[in-house]
Amino acid sequence: MSIDCNIPAMCHLGWPPLGACLILAVLGTPLVPNGHVQADKIEALGEDVASAAEEDVPIANLLASDGGSRRTKRGWVWNQFFVLEEYTAKDPLHVGKLHSDSDLGDGKMKYVLTGDGASTIFIIDDRTGDIHATRRLDREEKAYYTLTAQVVERETGNPLEPPSEFVVKVQDINDNAPQFLDGPYHGTVPEMANVGTPVIQVTATDKDDPTYGNSALVVYSLLEGHPYFSVDPHTGEIRTALADMDREAREEYQVIIQGKDMGGHMGGLTGTTTITITLTDVNDNPPKFPKSNYGISVSELAPLGFMVGQIRAEDADVAENAAMTYTILDAEVSGTFLVKTDPKTQKGIITLEKPLDFERRPSYKLLVQAANTHVDSRFTARGPFRDSATVSITVEDKDEPPIFLADAYLMEVSENSSAGSYVGSVSAQDPDRAKQTIHYSINRNLDPERFFDINPQSGALRTARVLDREVYPWHNLSVFAKEDGGYGLSSEATVAVRVRDVNDNAPQVNTEEEVLACERTTHGKVLRELTAVDLDEGVPSFRFSLLRDNPNFTIIHHPSLYQTSCGDA
Repeated sequence: MSIDCNIPAMCHLGWPPLGACLILAVLGTPLVPNGHVQADKIEALGEDVASAAEEDVPIANLLASDGGSRRTKRGWVWNQFFVLEEYTAKDPLHVGKLHSDSDLGDGKMKYVLTGDGASTIFIIDDRTGDIHATRRLDREEKAYYTLTAQVVERETGNPLEPPSEFVVKVQDINDNAPQFLDGPYHGTVPEMANVGTPVIQVTATDKDDPTYGNSALVVYSLLEGHPYFSVDPHTGEIRTALADMDREAREEYQVIIQGKDMGGHMGGLTGTTTITITLTDVNDNPPKFPKSNYGISVSELAPLGFMVGQIRAEDADVAENAAMTYTILDAEVSGTFLVKTDPKTQKGIITLEKPLDFERRPSYKLLVQAANTHVDSRFTARGPFRDSATVSITVEDKDEPPIFLADAYLMEVSENSSAGSYVGSVSAQDPDRAKQTIHYSINRNLDPERFFDINPQSGALRTARVLDREVYPWHNLSVFAKEDGGYGLSSEATVAVRVRDVNDNAPQVNTEEEVLACERTTHGKVLRELTAVDLDEGVPSFRFSLLRDNPNFTIIHHPSLYQTSCGDA
């Protein structure tokens, strides 16, 4: 049996040397380089073909060898067809022809084809042995088909020759454009990066056969993105092409990369992808106050910790590159005010640390500095990375209540003093510049019996009644000082009055119990120990005596027994 291989199909079919010999007839130009047979495309059962393959002998020489005679004891065994993909002719593609030496043309022999795509993609004329492809083939769907050819007796189906397997390989054409499967891409690069800094690498894939020609050889080029970026034509790596790109001037760039197969030559297919490149921030901008002077007002009554105001230096950078700290450079006022940095807003928060007094100091001037906390040594020449501004703080005058010269007063007065006796004086002043007149009064909730009066103009405290130390040794008062004008603000001070003791109480002898004595009581027997008390202050000294003389009784004075006190001191 012989095989005729039609172009664009070339057949390599092997038959064992059992019985009939195999004859190869080439009907056209073979799909091998320069019309030569390559060693990896051919197998030989005889020495002629083997040596021809090693020496790259032209096919014409093989066919003409040995005087062109056909020798039944040896043959050429080819095991591949080559069929061009995407064949689009109207008629089925003629792949090749099978022919047996035993075929006398009487129709008794039948050619049979089995395997991948037999009867669906590939059909055979069972009488002539012609093989056709019935539809267009796509190498990217299936690169090769394995088939088996056999000659059988038509009537009985008995094989006349052993079956032989061969391969139909779909020959690639450049019918697939490069594709960027991972696109669109996003890349980042620091601003101010040097020329040639890598940004991102893109890769295009081509479904064509990378082992055949340049159909899958992709070359990259930049369609959009000049003059800022460049691309390596072989690797697809994108790099910076312009120095000192500034994020603050432009943060984002759109780059379009083209991949072209056929090594970038004319006729190659192309695919494109878009890369969004973002410049990341570096600390290349120092902080800057928008103004050199700021004015703030605060009440003199503001409590400690009160937020007096806030200022903010501007920094064109972002995140940690814009982080800054604020400090007060004036040592004189740094104790009165404190500036802290709000980490979220990067503002300087000025708070009050000491009480303010408009009458003592009506204004302050603070020199506040803002400095970056993360300085990049590469950009120190752009510095200094700090700035300062003056903050003028005006203390607002507020109507304040009178202030007593003492928070608490201690006074004394003797008991039994006549009403109107002077006890002491309290004094308060208006801290405001207006110096309003002060009027004094007693909180009667603490003096309901009105033991005392106060002069509303002078603050002199006097007794309103006679005091008795043995009844109230102390009087705890509360005195108000109130402004006449303004908002009528008032303040309060405590006054403790101690009543001094005078000896205005006689001793009292304990004689509540009756003293009994027997008629035969011996002379000198103690009948009762007498005691006495004195409501006045101190430890009194008593001397006991009988009001009337009595010859039967006498009192013996004994200080350790008869001295006692009943005072409150």
